[in-house]
Amino acid sequence: MIEELELIKQKCLKCEKCALSKTRTNVVFSSGIPNHKMVLVGEAPGYWEDQKGEPFVGKAGQLLDKIFECVGLSRKNDVYICNTIKCRPPENRDPLPDEKTACKEYLDAQLEILKPKIILICGRVALNTFLPDKGGITKVRGQWFDGPYGSKMMPIFHPSYLLRNDSREKGSPKWLMWQDIKEIKRVYDTIDI
Repeated sequence: MIEELELIKQKCLKCEKCALSKTRTNVVFSSGIPNHKMVLVGEAPGYWEDQKGEPFVGKAGQLLDKIFECVGLSRKNDVYICNTIKCRPPENRDPLPDEKTACKEYLDAQLEILKPKIILICGRVALNTFLPDKGGITKVRGQWFDGPYGSKMMPIFHPSYLLRNDSREKGSPKWLMWQDIKEIKRVYDTIDI
């Protein structure tokens, strides 16, 4: 599994299939631990991710780590993290359709190799990639959907959205995320691999 992922990563590092290859600092392939239990798929690299070559390393990544930690999970031990696309779009704009298409082979390969039981769909762009006909993230977050390889997929709020919505009142995005992460952990704990 690790060797297969490394082969895909090496191919991805040399990718020039779209214009983002000309503006990136680093390809952002993955972080966390390759495993068959849980994969989080984010949107696209931001500034810090592009600088370091790793997903979710800025403030949103720090919040994501805290969210996982509050239920006893960590990217080091429990979660493999990747993005819909592997290079940063200029000014953090949404990825264009041709950019998503160019990167699809890498994301598909990651999921094919891991065949995770849980796929967390993190944010609007990832939701539109996996479940384009389901509407907005606010409408479907926290719900389980059938995914590839017999997986269960749950859309969740992107941590950057949570950073912009500070309230913790019942019904607020942070409160909803707390409900979602508890449900994710409940299902995670039932998986025997």
